[in-house]
Amino acid sequence: MGLIHLTQENFDKEVLQSDVPVLVDFFAEWCPPCKAVGPVVVDFANESKGEFKVCKIDIDKEGSVAAEYGVMNIPTFIVFKNGKEVERVSGAISKDKMRELVEKGK
Repeated sequence: MGLIHLTQENFDKEVLQSDVPVLVDFFAEWCPPCKAVGPVVVDFANESKGEFKVCKIDIDKEGSVAAEYGVMNIPTFIVFKNGKEVERVSGAISKDKMRELVEKGK
């Protein structure tokens, strides 16, 4: 399925209305830990095989979405299932941790 880039306009469709769990990476271009974990997020997205979605949202461009979900630190990863937040972790994480978060969301 690959990585999906979110905006305020497609957030509802891609995340809240998704029929599979969604891992959302709230990030910013200027954030060193975000840049460090970026390739890991892309690799994880490429492993999804339709079982889950992996999305990124730039908090500088889509600040209202970040504010709505109370994202204070970046990167922050939130797993959504059936339109609801089910897991959250802040900071750069490993692919294994991403997988663990998504599994909890299933």
